[in-house]
Amino acid sequence: MPTVRIDDALEMFYRVDDFTDPWRTPDTVLLHHGNGKNHRFWWAWVPILARHYRVVRMDARGFGDSTAPPSGYPWSVEGFATDVARLLDHLKVQKVHFVGETVGGTIGLQFAYQYPERVKSLTTSTSPFQFLGPYYRESADFVQKNGVEAWARSSMSRRLGKDANPALAEWYAQQMSRTKPWVVMETLRYLQGKDLTERIRRIKAPTLVIAPGDSVGHPSEVYREQQQLIPGARLFMVPGAGGFVQHTHPDVCANAVLDFLRSVG
Repeated sequence: MPTVRIDDALEMFYRVDDFTDPWRTPDTVLLHHGNGKNHRFWWAWVPILARHYRVVRMDARGFGDSTAPPSGYPWSVEGFATDVARLLDHLKVQKVHFVGETVGGTIGLQFAYQYPERVKSLTTSTSPFQFLGPYYRESADFVQKNGVEAWARSSMSRRLGKDANPALAEWYAQQMSRTKPWVVMETLRYLQGKDLTERIRRIKAPTLVIAPGDSVGHPSEVYREQQQLIPGARLFMVPGAGGFVQHTHPDVCANAVLDFLRSVG
């Protein structure tokens, strides 16, 4: 099981998949999961991307098979971005195509702002850049009272749409239940009120924003605004899809990213 010591408190789990031609030196794509999730949520993306790129999946601090810090850890998007930079240092990767889903994409926005010299391109998928409503505080309170798995199940229509595949929904909830409740609560409470608007205006990397059409919890204007704020960003919307399209329509989204990466070189 590949891990790297990021600092005294974090042993980070990661996986590398590379099925490119052996005579090539491919670019690296880093896949960053969202809150409460882990590297397994990219299950369907890897076969599509790894034939053409070196694909790195990681479990962020506190998630999946990486170390969970004790309650009271000072969470921040800056800290998550720094963890990514240290992983890339370990892998000897100077520039990366960063692909993030939900809050993983938010971390990607911060990474592109914080480390512009290390980003070859950025893709966000159903990723917020503002956390101004009550959802994150209310979700933290729900987790505190009911646990992570109950939170995942209660929010499944927002995550996977009203016609979610029952088997996918069950797997999804079970995967999220692996996350320590204080990690989810504290990261949600940290995010409440955060606004990255001024930071994303300064992103220089070619950027793709992936989004569903209008659906519960996912108004299209949020993603259109993100596209408009990031200079030169492109928007890819999945027609007729609701929820987190990176999970409900992974093949469509991964192929859209593949086309985007080919276009930026």
